[in-house]
Amino acid sequence: MTLQIAIQKQQGDFALDLDVTTGDGVTALFGRSGAGKSTVIKAVAGLVTPDSGHIQLGDQVLFDSASRTNQLVHKRRIGLVFQDARLFPHLSVLKNLLYGARFSDGSVKRADAVAMAELLGLDGLLNRKPSGLSGGEAQRVAIGRALLSKPKLLMMDEPLAGLDQARKADVLALIEKVRDVVGVPILYVSHTLEEVLRLANHVAIIADGKCVDQGAPDALLGGSGTGLARTVRARLVMKNSSDGLSELALAGGRLFVPQVDAPLGWVLQVEIAARDVMLSLQPPEGLSALNVLACQITELRASGTNPSAVDVMLACGEDSLVAQVTRRSVEQMGLQPGLGVYAVIKSVALAQTSGAVDTVDV
Repeated sequence: MTLQIAIQKQQGDFALDLDVTTGDGVTALFGRSGAGKSTVIKAVAGLVTPDSGHIQLGDQVLFDSASRTNQLVHKRRIGLVFQDARLFPHLSVLKNLLYGARFSDGSVKRADAVAMAELLGLDGLLNRKPSGLSGGEAQRVAIGRALLSKPKLLMMDEPLAGLDQARKADVLALIEKVRDVVGVPILYVSHTLEEVLRLANHVAIIADGKCVDQGAPDALLGGSGTGLARTVRARLVMKNSSDGLSELALAGGRLFVPQVDAPLGWVLQVEIAARDVMLSLQPPEGLSALNVLACQITELRASGTNPSAVDVMLACGEDSLVAQVTRRSVEQMGLQPGLGVYAVIKSVALAQTSGAVDTVDV
């Protein structure tokens, strides 16, 4: 579903003059604090009225200054999740979830709220009050409540900002699950590069009230200090081996990492940065790196900020990786789309679905 935003708004000395078009999946509004991202969210939700312009979601015109159209908030069918969960303190988790159903099309029942709780890992907390929840659990309830309103669009305004590292990893994995399972389009506000690269398939870079660029996150943000990265899900299938290694299974093969303190079957987020991936045309021998995945090159892209580098996009089973190599390496190795190569992975960042991120050499 397409969201078109072309609005102007003067707020004191700050002027918002923005033109952004989004589609399905996750679109991130990325920029520093004070750039105007939250004002955009509020304008789309109907909480702020633009001075002029046009906002349209699918075939529904939400705001149009020329025709004096300004849909009421509850008629826009948009779910909102803020930095703070904003739960009703006197209601249980179940009743907070059901509150969102009041703004749906009337088809949402108690059983739907229970099913949503199971999806979000809240099924054991339905009778608990918000005061008995952790920050991550409260955000899960807020996301569930928004989804139970049956929104056409889900908007998240820096939902991880108030969480510690462990809870951030937990909620980030949940947002990925919502993206992949529920399928509702998401407009996601963040000034954190790692979140955008992990979640979004489209990014609009906001600066001083304007959209200075928009497109694929890899193409626009890949030249940052952290480098390009890909996050894949891997399941812990072996640990306590004689050499102190744990084995992780992912779609494209197996990874060996220093022993992981988690139950067998536990799903982890594995982040592999482009700077930690080397390429080989043959199965490598005589290397200290343990992890080698058979891949196929899908695309070559010019690096965003390094004129001597090329970003090599890789398909490894159902997962995707990226390696950053020199232009000379591309020429000498004959790298091109469709070519089979071996990705040699030097280190990964691991995050359990409820744990902190830890970078380890492999």
